[in-house]
Amino acid sequence: QVQLVESGGGSVQAGGSLRLSCAASGYTYSMGWFRQAPGKQREAVAAIYTASGRTRTAEFVTGRFTISQDNPKNTVYLQMNSLKPEDTAMYYCAARRGSYGFIWDDPARYNYWGQGTQVTVSS
Repeated sequence: QVQLVESGGGSVQAGGSLRLSCAASGYTYSMGWFRQAPGKQREAVAAIYTASGRTRTAEFVTGRFTISQDNPKNTVYLQMNSLKPEDTAMYYCAARRGSYGFIWDDPARYNYWGQGTQVTVSS
């Protein structure tokens, strides 16, 4: 069982920045960030393959959000710049144990989830 602990959410004005962190208690094949706004489906934001460092990012955040990792600390970061009010959501960290059948932007393919951290962007 891998536990995920998120931190870094908060409130910011449009155009501002936040950095989310997610610390995993054990090995993961991949870690990702998802978000869910009230009344909307959970959507993938970004993911990183922990061994290679390869990243995937949703088109709607490309150029604004960056996912990175600190491998020795089993920690993944989501740097969010140029935030917009539509980025307001609960952000969740997720982790995948193994590679078989993995699809980075499918929440059903992840084994573990964090508790979520709220990001609120005001105009």
